[in-house]
Amino acid sequence: MTIQPNAFQKFIHRFLMLKPVSALLSKILFRADTLLLWATKGKLTVTRIVGLSVIQLTTRGAKTGKLRTMPLIGFPDGEKIALIASYFGGEHNPGWYYNLKANPECDVRINGETRKYLARESFDEEREKYFQMANSYYAGYEKYRERAAHRHIPVMVLERKDSLTTKDTKV
Repeated sequence: MTIQPNAFQKFIHRFLMLKPVSALLSKILFRADTLLLWATKGKLTVTRIVGLSVIQLTTRGAKTGKLRTMPLIGFPDGEKIALIASYFGGEHNPGWYYNLKANPECDVRINGETRKYLARESFDEEREKYFQMANSYYAGYEKYRERAAHRHIPVMVLERKDSLTTKDTKV
C-alpha cells in the first residue's frame, strides 16, 4: 500500500503545499478522488497520481448517523494505518475526524479489499512518530502544522478489528 513519491512527484508536492493551492484542494480534492475511484473501479485517484497512498474510509456521521465514505491518504505501519487530520492546515479539523471520535468503528478499503478497523487518537511520542512518517512522504504536513498553529492537528490510528479481537482472546 505504501507508495514512495518519485522526484517529479515531490516537485509537484511543492506546488500543492502552497497556501492558495491547499485552500482549493481542501474544497475539491475529495470530490475529484471520489469520481476517479468510481470511474476507474478503485484503481486511480489524483492523490495516487502525485505519489501518495489512498484508502477509502467509511465512517458513521457524528451528527447524522449516516455512512460517509472519504478517500484519504493513509500511512501504514504494519497492521495499523495512521491518518493525519490536517485538513490542509485549515481552521478546523476535518469532518471524518469527528466521525471517528464519535463512532470509532469504521471500514477501510485498500486495493479492492475492505476490512473493519477501530480508530483511536494518538498522542505524545506515538503521534509525533506518525506525523513525521507522513511528513517523510509529503512535506506539506509540516506547512499545514505551521498554518494550523492555532489548533492541534490530530493523528488517528486505525487498528484492524480482527487483529484486536485475536489479541484480546489470547490468554
